[in-house]
Amino acid sequence: MYRAVTHAIEVTVEPFYLESYSQPENYRFVWSYRVTIVNRSSRTIQLESRYWHIVDGNGIVEEVRGPGVVGEQPILNPEDSFQYSSACPLKTSSGVMQGSYQMRDDAGEIFEVAIPAFSLDAPSVERTVN
Repeated sequence: MYRAVTHAIEVTVEPFYLESYSQPENYRFVWSYRVTIVNRSSRTIQLESRYWHIVDGNGIVEEVRGPGVVGEQPILNPEDSFQYSSACPLKTSSGVMQGSYQMRDDAGEIFEVAIPAFSLDAPSVERTVN
């Protein structure tokens, strides 16, 4: 599990390789990831938008921006949490994702919350350390 805390907002990510949706012979590797956001601050916040920076094993970068997550812009009171799952296909057997959420607090202040970098590795592929 991967974790980051920004402005007392905790974000954890747990990736899962989806073998049944992957087709390595066709250069298609698919992962699911579960994100949990916990508001550890004393203010109410709303997740307004997301940004993802995805790098595959060949160094190809894809950036994704959009409103909310999975069609929602959740509001979290202090100590509330929100969890969602999504997926990411790559053309390589490994990659890295990281990003940020744009939040707005109950006073109207807009701020960024980090999504920790996390590794996407197909279990059947031998890992190498550089």
